Amino acid sequence: MRGADTAVGGSGPAISLTKVQEKAPALVSLYKSAGASLEKHGLGGQRAAVYLVLDYSGSMSTYYKDGSVQALAERVLGLSAHLDDDGRVPVVFFSTDIDGFADIGLENHRGLIDKIVANLGHMGRTNYHVAMDAVIDHYLESGATDPALVVFQTDGGPSSKLAAERYVCKAAKLPLFWQFVGFGNTRSSQFDFLRKLDELAVPAKRTVDNAGYFHAGLDPRKVPDRKLYDRLVAEFPLWLAAAREQGIVR
Repeated sequence: MRGADTAVGGSGPAISLTKVQEKAPALVSLYKSAGASLEKHGLGGQRAAVYLVLDYSGSMSTYYKDGSVQALAERVLGLSAHLDDDGRVPVVFFSTDIDGFADIGLENHRGLIDKIVANLGHMGRTNYHVAMDAVIDHYLESGATDPALVVFQTDGGPSSKLAAERYVCKAAKLPLFWQFVGFGNTRSSQFDFLRKLDELAVPAKRTVDNAGYFHAGLDPRKVPDRKLYDRLVAEFPLWLAAAREQGIVR
């Protein structure tokens, strides 16, 4: 898991359409859809480090096999190309503990998730806090000066709800926004905690509202690209404004 280098400011995308066409032609449509959503939400020219956190618990097996996780990784990469100029997204795989780290990039995205998980071990339980801790450490050690958008995918609630809530509150003082994405049955009580996490009181529990949540359903691949991007970035500008007001983001 290498550094999350980011460009300093800019009025256009961090990586040009021409470069995406040259290095990752299969991502051009995603890149264009991501750009449209960013412009719609007032984020054109915004710079941010982008992370992807992937649930590797036992119940996620089907989503790895059917390509849902690979599809999400490519969509996040298409988004990252607008926000971060290094052309790659650090990825954290987690279950009971950290299962693995990787980078998905414009030049190596095809089939990468399958290649990575083929070398990972047993799929364990769901401990959000270990993944959050890994992202926080990586971000702080990277020396990045831009804020971070962390796409955090899971198909259920955490094994330790107290630890997960504590980490979200702790991280509210850092320039990190956690966008949780649920895979699975929308009506499942597994996601009650994420809904609660999304609504944690400000400032009683945390300095700013630093987390969002949306549900991608039983077949996340069927969510249209534009809709997915709208949901991924909708709360990010609200957090940026609040975080700047509090001096968390420069």
